[in-house]
Amino acid sequence: MASEALQGVDRSGGVPQPAPAEVQPTAEKLASVRDTVLRLRSAYPWAEPAAVEAAVTAAYDSFRGARVRNYVAILAERRSRKTLSAAFRAAPGPEHEGEAEG
Repeated sequence: MASEALQGVDRSGGVPQPAPAEVQPTAEKLASVRDTVLRLRSAYPWAEPAAVEAAVTAAYDSFRGARVRNYVAILAERRSRKTLSAAFRAAPGPEHEGEAEG
């Protein structure tokens, strides 16, 4: 019963904790995102730069709540590649012939 009464109670000693969306990215995360965007822009030269950046940002955002952060960069890059590859397969026309999947 005591645990039921404590649900929703701030146990941080009165110091409000920012919501996950309010947490500012670290310089390391920003560098990782930038490096991933640069790699994928090279791997997918046909893709609009804004589309590559959006895919990478969405992939990183999908792991925002992950407790273990060690593999987020790798997983986000893989997810971004899947997104861009799917866009490549869906794109009509011969303009992408001969391009290798990243």
